[in-house]
Amino acid sequence: MATPQRVHVTHTYKSDPKTVFEKLAEHENLGPVFGAKISRVKDGDTSRNGVGSTRSLKIGPLPAFHETTTVAEPNTLIEYKITKGSPLRGHWGKQVLTPTADGGTKLDYTIGFNVAPGLSGLIGKVLATNIAKGLPKLTD
Repeated sequence: MATPQRVHVTHTYKSDPKTVFEKLAEHENLGPVFGAKISRVKDGDTSRNGVGSTRSLKIGPLPAFHETTTVAEPNTLIEYKITKGSPLRGHWGKQVLTPTADGGTKLDYTIGFNVAPGLSGLIGKVLATNIAKGLPKLTD
C-alpha cells in the first residue's frame, strides 16, 4: 500500500508577492528550482500560466512527467498536480505567498504524494533538499 508523504519548504524573498508569483507561475523559470528540464505543454484556459497550463519536467534519466496548474490566484496561491507520467501517485503542490512587513514575500510550499513503503522518506528528503536549494535561484 502507498504511503502518504508531505514535503514542506519555506523561503523568504526580498521581492514583492506580485514579482514572486509571476516568477513561480512562468513554467520556463522553474528549471533551476527543480533541477529539471522544463518545457511548456499548453497554456492555461484563460491565461498563459493560469488554471489548465501544463509543463513537462524531465529530471535526469527519469521519464518526463506533466504537472498541470489547478489553482492560480494572482500574487497569493498556486496549486498543481501531476497529470501524466509519474510513479508518484496523488502528487500535488501548493505554493502560498504572503507579504512580509519589509515588502518581501514568504513562500510556504507543500508537496504531497503517495509512494511505495520504504521510498517515501527518501524521495521526500531529496525533494525538500533540492527545492530548498533551488528556490533562491528564482528571484532576488
